[in-house]
Amino acid sequence: MDIDGDIEDASRRVQVRFVTKLKPPFKAPTTSIALPSNLTRMGLSAVVNNLLQSGNDDWKPEPFDFLIDGELVRMSLEDFLLAKGISAEKTLEIEYIKAVAPRKEEDPSLHDDWVSAVDGSNPFIVTGCYDGLGRIWKAAGVCTHVLEGHNGAITSVGVVKSNNNENDTNMVVATGSKDRTVKLWKFDTELQEENLKLSSFRTLRGHTASVQTLASHPNGNMICSGSWDCRINLWQTESNEGDIVSIKKRKKGNKEEESQSEGEAVSTLVGHTQCVSSVVWPEYGTIYSASWDHSIRRWDVETGKDTINMYCGKVVNCIDIGGESSALIAGGCSDPTLRIWDPRKPGTLAPSFQFSSHTSWITACKWHKSSWFHLLSSSYDGKVMLWDLRTAWPLAIIDSHEDKVLCADWWKGDSVVSGGADSKLRISSEISIA
Repeated sequence: MDIDGDIEDASRRVQVRFVTKLKPPFKAPTTSIALPSNLTRMGLSAVVNNLLQSGNDDWKPEPFDFLIDGELVRMSLEDFLLAKGISAEKTLEIEYIKAVAPRKEEDPSLHDDWVSAVDGSNPFIVTGCYDGLGRIWKAAGVCTHVLEGHNGAITSVGVVKSNNNENDTNMVVATGSKDRTVKLWKFDTELQEENLKLSSFRTLRGHTASVQTLASHPNGNMICSGSWDCRINLWQTESNEGDIVSIKKRKKGNKEEESQSEGEAVSTLVGHTQCVSSVVWPEYGTIYSASWDHSIRRWDVETGKDTINMYCGKVVNCIDIGGESSALIAGGCSDPTLRIWDPRKPGTLAPSFQFSSHTSWITACKWHKSSWFHLLSSSYDGKVMLWDLRTAWPLAIIDSHEDKVLCADWWKGDSVVSGGADSKLRISSEISIA
C-alpha cells in the first residue's frame, strides 16, 4: 500500500507497520505500508485515521500520537530516524496511542478574586480564593458549599484522605491561609444544595507567618503545612487531648456559632531558611518539601531529620511525587524550568529530565496518578501544559485563562482543573491517558 506524502516530490519512503494496544475499533491493519519519510505526527495521524475509516463508515477522526522504540515522535520520520541512528531500510514498527489533549473546555466557574488553590483528587473540586473563601464544586458552575471563616486569602487546599466506612458520605477538607491558620471542614458529599455555607470544625494555630502549602497523611489522621515562617508543622486531624488548646463557642455579632476546637502542632520540621512553598506526604513516614531557599528536602517524620537535601540553584515553587514506582520528584522553579529528579540514582543530584517551554514562573506540577509518564504544569505565563517523559515538547498547551495560572490539578483521571488571576476555575476535559 502506498500513501502520498505532504510534499509531492517526496524523495524517500520507508516501510511502516502500525501497532497499538488500543481496543477495537481503534485497531488498524498491521500490514506493512510505504510512507513518505517527510511525514510528521499530523501526517501519520491522517494515515491511521484513513486506515481505520476504510473498515468503518461511521469512523470519526481521532488525533493520535506515535512511539518509535518507546519515544514519542515530534519531528518528521526522516529526521527522527537520523537523530536516533535507526536504519530506514528495515520495516519500522510505529505504535500509535490516543493524543493526550483536552477535547472539551467547560464553562468557567467564576470567583470573586484570584483562584489560588485547587484540589481535584476526589469526585468534587475544592478551590481556595483570595477573597478568603473555600468552595466545593461538583461540576462546572455548580458550587455546593462555601467555606467561611478565614481572615485572609486562602493559599492552599487539600482533601484529607480517610479510611472511614464506605457508607459515610462525610468528607474532611483542609485549607491554609495568609491569616496564619489551617482550618478543617466537614461536609456531606451527597447534599444537593448549592452555595451552602459552612463553618470549620477545627482551627490549627502555630505558624507565625502566612501558610503557603499543606498535604494530608496517606490515612488522613494527620496533615502537614508549610509556611513563610520557614517551618513545617504536623497536626492531628482528630481531637486528641495532647494537642487541644481550647474548645469554645465563638460569638459573631449576636450570632453564636457552632463549637470549634483549636489545635497546636504535634511536631515541627526545621531546616529551611526561606518560605516553604510546597509539601507532599506520599508515604506514611516520609514528607517532601520545597522552598524558596533553593532546596528540596525529604524528611523522616519519626526522627524529624532530613534524609535528602537537594540544592537546585533556583527558587522552587512546587513539587510532586509520582512517575515510575511513585519515586520521581517533579519540581517547578522560577527560571522557569520543570525538572524531574530520580533520588534512587546514587551520586548525582542532576535532573533526569528538564522541560523549558514555559516563559514564566511555574506555579504547579502534578503527576497523573495512573501513568508513569504523564504530568502537568501551570505557570504565570497563563498556560497549563501536559507532558510525557518520552518527549521534550509539551503534548498539549491549555491557554483558556486570561491571566496568570496560579494552580492546577488532575480531576477524575481525564480532566485538568486550574485556577488563575482571572478569578476563574477552568475545567479542560476528555483527555485520554493511555
